[in-house]
Amino acid sequence: MIGPGRPLFVLFGSSIVQFSYSNEGWGAILAHAYARKADIILRGYAGWNSRRALEVLDKVFPKDAAVQPSLVIVYFGGNDSTEPHPSGLGPHVPLPEYVENMKKIAMHLKGLSENTHVMFLSTPPVNEEQILEIFRKCGRTNEGCRIYSEACLKLCQEVDIKCIDLWTAIQQRDDWKTVCFTDGIHLSSEGSKLVGEEILKALAEEPSLCWRSLPTEFDEDSVSDPVGEEGKNINISNL
Repeated sequence: MIGPGRPLFVLFGSSIVQFSYSNEGWGAILAHAYARKADIILRGYAGWNSRRALEVLDKVFPKDAAVQPSLVIVYFGGNDSTEPHPSGLGPHVPLPEYVENMKKIAMHLKGLSENTHVMFLSTPPVNEEQILEIFRKCGRTNEGCRIYSEACLKLCQEVDIKCIDLWTAIQQRDDWKTVCFTDGIHLSSEGSKLVGEEILKALAEEPSLCWRSLPTEFDEDSVSDPVGEEGKNINISNL
């Protein structure tokens, strides 16, 4: 920890989270919006499913930590939704287990502190044609993503946490298949822009988390501020 203490926002999930700072990603969008207001902490693990996330939950979010996050944004589901492999190996997690895993994750995070807010991102769509061009086969379908997305949304209603419906939001763009992905699965800058907008829209509804209402660190006037044409200091901390 370095001081002074800012609110901590943690991004926890699979590759959609791990890669959220690349390609002008949605993680970078949040970091820019909350500059000097909150620290955005990245805990992304490419290829992971909800089963593997649950195994490390106590290590990533220990309940006895001196400082607990103000917000945790969680995404798992795309890897879970892949078709099962005949060997039983691979990332697929049956839908009932996925829902139970996500419920356990939600309850653990909600129990970190009375000030910890939790937000889930539902499984986004995929461009199956683009996936086949690059990966040939990965066992992921848009219909599978829809099923897991809807299950995530239903769970969040039951446990009273915010969920961003990415499967629907991304497909509202007529050109989503051609502009929202780098490989049919992972988000391009345009895809991340849409995700970032949806998250910021949701956070604007909560005063304790909205970037507009959080205080700016060290925003007091100073004689060291740039000097304008009139010979007076100009405070640019909120530009």
